Amino acid sequence: GGVPRGRVIEIYGPEASGKTTLTLHVIAEAQKKGGICAYIDAEHAMDPEYAQKLGVNINDLLISQPDTGEQGLEITESLVRSGKIDIVVIDSVAALTPKDEIEGDMGASHMGKQARLMSQALRKLTAITAKSKTMVIFINQIRMQIGVMFGNPETTPGGKALKFYASVRIDIRRIAQIKKGEEIVGGRVRVKVVKNKVAAPFRQTEFDLIYNEGISQEGEMIALGEKMGIIQKSGTSYAYGDTKLGRGYDATRTFLKENKDLKEEILAQIRAKLKDDSSLAVKSGGDGE
Repeated sequence: GGVPRGRVIEIYGPEASGKTTLTLHVIAEAQKKGGICAYIDAEHAMDPEYAQKLGVNINDLLISQPDTGEQGLEITESLVRSGKIDIVVIDSVAALTPKDEIEGDMGASHMGKQARLMSQALRKLTAITAKSKTMVIFINQIRMQIGVMFGNPETTPGGKALKFYASVRIDIRRIAQIKKGEEIVGGRVRVKVVKNKVAAPFRQTEFDLIYNEGISQEGEMIALGEKMGIIQKSGTSYAYGDTKLGRGYDATRTFLKENKDLKEEILAQIRAKLKDDSSLAVKSGGDGE
């Protein structure tokens, strides 16, 4: 699992699907391992308090809010060239507005300028990204193409260059709401790898995204634990061996969050099982060749 270094990655999806949250989690994990990260906030919408709640060390995060698309991409290039940055996040491609468009009149046509800007930037970025082993993550939005009668009308801004140069393209969608009584407290998110140059594509996963909390580790534990037979489900109740974890998904999630020792014990078993499964998969793959 994870995302590759020295590669360009695109994460795209509809509004409020969890794109920024997912990238902030990537930054938090990199910082835990001593990585230096940069965030190019082209949308001018980053919330430092929310980032801190997800585990991001804001004091160690390099944040830039460029005025134009050219400026944002030049800053990205400089950071990558330095070879001292582990992750650069650009949020978002749609907000990388060309200088001519910003300085021009409202309503004036600037067709294709952003696509040309992205194409030029990616031609320069791809090689230096590989040399410096920097991970460059572009967050992108979704647009609808006019007049598409058959097939998928969805497309992403910034032209076709990013689709070609990205080693990994990740599609993220919110598929359900998580409620606590009548209150909506989060959403179920599906992530699909639609392009992958470093591993098998079309893998997908689902996880819970809780508001003001981010990706729920406890929710993932319940799903994986049940699948592996570590956590038992009877009706709506969950149990771990002789220990009753809770009645209902939300109560079980809260119980695991409050009981750190038990959570770590279950987590260790899940990780061990995942490690065994992956080593078995590698061995069986090797025998078949």
